[in-house]
Amino acid sequence: MISLLAAVPIVGALLVTLLPRGNRSQQLVARHAALGVSLVALAVALVAAARFDVDAGGYQMVEEHSWIEPLGAWYSVGLNGIGLTLVLLTVILTPVVLLAAYRDELPGNRSANSYVAWMLVLEGLAILVFTATDAFLFYVAFEATLVPIYFLIGSYGGKGRQKAALTFLLYNLLGGLLMLAAVVGLYVVSADAGEASYRLADLSQIAFGENTEKLLFLGFMAAFAVKAPLWPFHTWLPEAAASATPATSVLMVSVIDKVGTFGMIRWGLELFPGAADWASPTIMALAVVSIVYGALAAIGSTDIRRLVAYTSVSHFGFIILGIFAFTQTSTSGSVLYMFNHGLSTAALFLVTGIMISRRGSAEISAFGGVQKIAPVMSGILLIAGLSSLSLPGLAPFVSEFLVLAGTFTVNVPLAVIATLGIVLAAVYVLVLYQRTMTGPLTEQAKVVTDLTAREVAALTPLVVVIIGLGLFPQPMLDLVNPAVALVLGGLP
Repeated sequence: MISLLAAVPIVGALLVTLLPRGNRSQQLVARHAALGVSLVALAVALVAAARFDVDAGGYQMVEEHSWIEPLGAWYSVGLNGIGLTLVLLTVILTPVVLLAAYRDELPGNRSANSYVAWMLVLEGLAILVFTATDAFLFYVAFEATLVPIYFLIGSYGGKGRQKAALTFLLYNLLGGLLMLAAVVGLYVVSADAGEASYRLADLSQIAFGENTEKLLFLGFMAAFAVKAPLWPFHTWLPEAAASATPATSVLMVSVIDKVGTFGMIRWGLELFPGAADWASPTIMALAVVSIVYGALAAIGSTDIRRLVAYTSVSHFGFIILGIFAFTQTSTSGSVLYMFNHGLSTAALFLVTGIMISRRGSAEISAFGGVQKIAPVMSGILLIAGLSSLSLPGLAPFVSEFLVLAGTFTVNVPLAVIATLGIVLAAVYVLVLYQRTMTGPLTEQAKVVTDLTAREVAALTPLVVVIIGLGLFPQPMLDLVNPAVALVLGGLP
């Protein structure tokens, strides 16, 4: 089931690239085909979710095949509640993004076939990352996700796209190199222990020396901190988000950046519990800095795309804070936050991307009074913004509340400072909405038109799920809690 789920979008991407790519109607066929492939992947994921036993915290639907025997590398995949949560996020957002990107204008008359094919490849690789239970397989898939994002930014983005793509690649390659050193270290340690193996189940049985465990943990954590992105390793994100298309930004921030926080749980906490406990005070402090810094940077941004990117720096701070507070409440809240943040940020990137495309400018000052001529756009921006500031009744509220409640039980000062992020979030969201949507309609904003039926169809699923999980989050918590309990049970 997992192999099928990962293979559907990747094989679909290959087929899409083979379709005719001449005129606009032929490229529209490629977009239709890509959307169809993503819906098939969604259907397969829903079947997998229906077969999943939510009361069992361990890995299910496990597949294991010897891959590179001399290295002890296996094709080993499995789903637990945490991985399934992020797989569902991936398969929900991909068709939404493909539908929203139907009319994206690509630079230099580039073919839409490759554009949507790269998105499908990214979906398949993300699924493989979230299901890998072999460290070598995880590393390969982790690094492979850089390729589609690099081309999506560098070939299909806007002004400054090539520099932004290169910056993204260099930052993540540097983090990846440090993780590669740790992966090599795992081989040496496991071979010395008896038999080389990268399977999580085998590695978890090895008694690492204290210093060895710390070094290996830091190697993995360096890559995850860049990907997450955790302050001060975040600086590639605003530039990448400002240069990428809205569709690319959604897949990058809402899906692929979650690989960083997911990796902290699966490989940081599960594999190196002692080192994670040792590093937790420092990581929690950096997370709080991310929360406050990201919010302040968002408030100071004049570019809408950079503002949304900085809000994610702040939100990722909450996620990381909850993970390293090591309580059932905070860690479950963090996993739920990954899902909810993906939805709210996707809605923000997509609706603001439509605004920017209509107006031809990303500057906040280029708008004003838009709600008078685009009430549907204004309403969805308001819901997405209120979701981002964690308004009660919308999905992120529950996850943010759980993170803060769990953190208060172990570190009151950091929890108090983190709570300031809620106040700052209200400032940057409401200021953005006020300056772009309310007040008198400015002359320069009259070119903005309301959402089309296709755009409403793309954004409606996000709004429905954001409201639905805000009112009734228990099904997602039931999915997450058993897996989190098992992870935390292995900590010192």
